[in-house]
Amino acid sequence: MLFGKPYSSLGVPCLPLRIGLFDSYPIGARLAIGMDSGFWVGDFGGLQDGVALLTNALLFSNIGTPIDGLRPVVRIPIRNITFVSQ
Repeated sequence: MLFGKPYSSLGVPCLPLRIGLFDSYPIGARLAIGMDSGFWVGDFGGLQDGVALLTNALLFSNIGTPIDGLRPVVRIPIRNITFVSQ
């Protein structure tokens, strides 16, 4: 990159394409956010310091079975996200 690392509108260094995954979702939207080891399903709480926030979230394995109990807040590093769906 010619002018250094890309920054989001929040001032957080990250890949703009991954930040763009969240552009169309309002705060409170029910989302599934995937990672290599499984996916979280919860209410979108926003982006902060390079992480996506989910509230009332539940972790599922890649085959769809719940792994853990309901968590009030989950912080998912944006660099680990593989997909976002509503």
